[in-house]
Amino acid sequence: MIVAIILAAGESRRMGQPKMLMPWGSSTVLQTVIATVQTAGVKDIVVITGGAHEQIESLIGQSAQTLFNENYAQGEMLGSLQAGLQMKKSEASAALICLGDQPQIQARSVQRILREYKETGAAIIVPSYQMRRGHPWLVGRSHWDTILKMHAPDSPREFLNRHSRELHYVEMDTPTILQDLDTPEDYLKSRP
Repeated sequence: MIVAIILAAGESRRMGQPKMLMPWGSSTVLQTVIATVQTAGVKDIVVITGGAHEQIESLIGQSAQTLFNENYAQGEMLGSLQAGLQMKKSEASAALICLGDQPQIQARSVQRILREYKETGAAIIVPSYQMRRGHPWLVGRSHWDTILKMHAPDSPREFLNRHSRELHYVEMDTPTILQDLDTPEDYLKSRP
């Protein structure tokens, strides 16, 4: 089984408001990410919350599990990833690591990563657009302990860099795997 871990614990400082709750089409940024992952075929989803966690948890209701990262204010993505992996350690064979502020991601991109995992069994699968790594990426359980033993200031990027020879890249034809929402300008430029 593959679990999707959606990282949504940030404080949205650069955005100036909780970006997970911002409108996106007929939904919100985070709800769109959840729906895309579900459409792609992943049913086991955990959203790691932090800033505005009560509002976020109320918003998504039963559409996904939630886990509150008590250390979210330290701003480290690694801690949120570790919390999600620890929660699902006994259940899943791989984790799809998604960004909660990436509503542009397409279901076909997620499906391509899942298909690649099924066909190759590669332990680390990373989407790429024009030689740039993007999200979501997948990590097999064989690497979870390595991630769980990491300490700040290490980051998921450091993990990928250290395992660069093991990365199985999947070339995508869309820049959406690179796009997220950090600032009001990003939001205004990207929203549907």
